[in-house]
Amino acid sequence: MLAVSTQVFAQQPAASLEELLRSVEENSVAESEEAREREQRFQQNVNQQEQILEQTRSRIAEEEAENARLEGVFDENRTELAAARAQLREVRANLNELLGTIQGVAGDFQSIFDDSLISAQYPGRNEFLDSFISRVASDTEQVRVDEIERFWFYMQQEMTESGRVVQYQDTVGLASGEQEERMITRIGTFNAIGDGEYLSYTGDVGHLQVLPRQPNSDILARAEELENAESGFTKVGIDPTGAVGGSLMANLINFPTPLEQVEQNAGEIGFMIIGLGIIGVLVGIIRSFMLTLVAAKVNAQVKSDKANSNNPLGRVLLVAESNPNVDTETLELKLGEAILQETPRLERFLILIKIIATIAPLMGLLGTVTGMIQVFQQITVYGAGDPTIMAGGISMALMTTVLGIVAAIPCILMHTWVKSKSDRIIHILEEQATGLIARKAEASGNKAQA
Repeated sequence: MLAVSTQVFAQQPAASLEELLRSVEENSVAESEEAREREQRFQQNVNQQEQILEQTRSRIAEEEAENARLEGVFDENRTELAAARAQLREVRANLNELLGTIQGVAGDFQSIFDDSLISAQYPGRNEFLDSFISRVASDTEQVRVDEIERFWFYMQQEMTESGRVVQYQDTVGLASGEQEERMITRIGTFNAIGDGEYLSYTGDVGHLQVLPRQPNSDILARAEELENAESGFTKVGIDPTGAVGGSLMANLINFPTPLEQVEQNAGEIGFMIIGLGIIGVLVGIIRSFMLTLVAAKVNAQVKSDKANSNNPLGRVLLVAESNPNVDTETLELKLGEAILQETPRLERFLILIKIIATIAPLMGLLGTVTGMIQVFQQITVYGAGDPTIMAGGISMALMTTVLGIVAAIPCILMHTWVKSKSDRIIHILEEQATGLIARKAEASGNKAQA
């Protein structure tokens, strides 16, 4: 207050002491009135708070009385509920065996409905069974007769539709993830076909899907014939595994092809073995063809009286004709030399085929050892509890062994075949050379006797 008065005096300086006294008196009166106003407002607030407090206490008393009443009602309801449950158990005592049987049968059919192709055509059966089973198993809810009749209808529907071949329009999921409408041909609970492609169904997806890999073209052609058939019998491939929607067929067609098995299991060693086997077989086929042509020329030369240089026998005979005056021993040596010169040409690449036939099993053994090393490393890291971890190394070990044997067998056969052809030609050369020497010796003996 002193500060305020000082400020007022500073702003309006008094002209005399009387004015100063009058000013102090006026300020005192104004401040007294302001204090009384503040006191009145405070008293009003106190009165309001007391009124609110009184209302709150009254409300608490009312709520406590209501709480006591509700507790009594709750206790009465709990007693009535316990009596009602006891009465329900007494009433349902004769139905428990029946309801237990229905619950068991419903559970069995629920597992069938999950992946049944018929569920793809008639959706909503699994949802009904979920609710139906929960109501049958409940202690407080009573299953209705119409629900039991509906469940009986679904069982009859499953059995009836399993023996029918029907067509209907439905949505099909493609391998790309898109969906399209197709005319579906369902063969009982075995398989479903759409636009010449086999389809699969699982309850988790909720609609038919095109199998990522389809069966052989002849099976697909028969499936298309069935879609277009109007009457009569049509041969078509089905999956005998039943209501699972083609799992057996899916597993069969998803089984890796020989090339995929080599890519997945044999690796680089497998392709090297295959490459060597192909080279060995091709070389054997080419040499067999060439030796066949040579054998034909040699046989023609045997029947001819004139030596021709286009075949080994003709070249050997030309050596005899170019040395008419030599003695028998010299002619024998020259003919032997000529045959030795022809032998490498006839046995060309035989050593290569033999080497390939020897190396292929060794490379297969190398792959086997490599695969087993991989298996033992996996056992060291992951243990032997999960056989799928070791499957890769074992597959590699077995696949490379098979490839080595498969590559070696035809190479050995080709080597034997080509060697027999060349030996047969060499035998003809030696036979003809021996004949020439014999005739030469006979002619020399006749001249000596004469």
